[in-house]
Amino acid sequence: MGTTTKDYYEILGVKKDASQDEIKRAYRRLARKYHPDVNPGDKVAEQKFKEINEAYEVLGDPKKRAEYDQFGKTPFGPEGFEGFRTYDFGFDFGAKGFEDIFSDFLGGFRTREAPVRGHDLRTSLDITLEEAYKGTVKSVTLTRDVSCPDCGGSGAESIEVCSHCKGSGVITQGRGFFNISQTCPSCRGRGNLAKKRCRQCNGGGVVTKTETLKVKIPPGADTGSRLKLRGKGGAGINGGPPGDLYIDINVLPHPVFRREGDDIYVEVPVRISEAVLGGRIKVPTLDGEVTMKLPPGTDSGKKFRLKGKGLPNPKTGARGDEFAVVKIVVPKNITGKIKEALKEVEKAY
Repeated sequence: MGTTTKDYYEILGVKKDASQDEIKRAYRRLARKYHPDVNPGDKVAEQKFKEINEAYEVLGDPKKRAEYDQFGKTPFGPEGFEGFRTYDFGFDFGAKGFEDIFSDFLGGFRTREAPVRGHDLRTSLDITLEEAYKGTVKSVTLTRDVSCPDCGGSGAESIEVCSHCKGSGVITQGRGFFNISQTCPSCRGRGNLAKKRCRQCNGGGVVTKTETLKVKIPPGADTGSRLKLRGKGGAGINGGPPGDLYIDINVLPHPVFRREGDDIYVEVPVRISEAVLGGRIKVPTLDGEVTMKLPPGTDSGKKFRLKGKGLPNPKTGARGDEFAVVKIVVPKNITGKIKEALKEVEKAY
C-alpha cells in the first residue's frame, strides 16, 4: 500500500482537529480561487487545484481521513495502482462488482468535479410577545453568494467542446490488459471548456448579492424556534444546489407578561378592600383587558386561570392559558381614618 508524504491539512489550510464542515468550507474557498477556469493557462494554479482536490478526496471522507490520521496513508490514495501489489486478485469480489473495484481506485478522478451543495447560513430575528401571539411577517436582509445570473454559474461567457474527450467528459486509457475510463483531466468531466471568462463573476461562477427576504413567523413561535428558508444559503459548486438559510427566533421580554411555554402569567394589583370584600377587577390579556370576578377574602399570590388566553401551540394550534396572580397593594400614605378602620378589621380576626 502506498504512503503519501503530503500534509493534506496544510494544503487545505486547516488544523488537524478541524470539523468536516470546516474542511468543506476551506475546500470550496480554495477551489474557487485556483479553479482553471478562473486561471486559464496558469500551470501553478492548475497544480494547486489538483493538490486541493487530492487533499479533499481524503479529508472530506471521514473513513479515509481516519486512516490518513492514523497511518499517513489511505487504501485508495493518490498513489493509484501502487496499491495493486497488496490486493488478492481472485475472482471473488464479494458484494462489489468488477467495475466498483476500479471505481474505488479511481475515485479521485470520478468525484473531483461532482456537484457540491452550498453551505448553510444562519441568522437571528427578534420579535415581540404580541408578534409571537398573532404571528407576523418580518424582513431579513442578508448578503450571500449566489450563482452568477449571466453565466448560470459556469464561470464562462462562452464555451467550446473539449478537444481531449470530444465532449464526452471521459477518456479511456490502457493499463496493461485493462481499459479504464476516467474523468477527462482537461475539462474535469464537463465535456466543455471556458472559451471566454464571464465578466460578471470573473470566471468564479458566483456573485455576491444583498437581498431582503420576507419571513413568515407562525403564531406561537418561541425563543429557540428555528425557521428554514430552502435554497437561500450559499451558492453550490459545479452545479450543486444552494444551501439553506436558518433563522433563530428570539422573543423579547415583555414588561407585563411572563411566558412559560404556551401559558402566560401577569401580576394584578388589587387594593386591600378588594381582596377582603371581593369585587370585579380589570385584567390585561394579549387580546386586551377583560373583567374578572374576585372572590372575597382573596390572599396575595392567589392565581386565577383565564382559560385559552395564552399563546397558540405552533404544532397543534391549541391555546395555552393565562394566570392572573393577585398582588395586594398596601397604601403608602395611611390617614387616621384608614388606621382606625384597619384596627377594627384587625379586631375582627
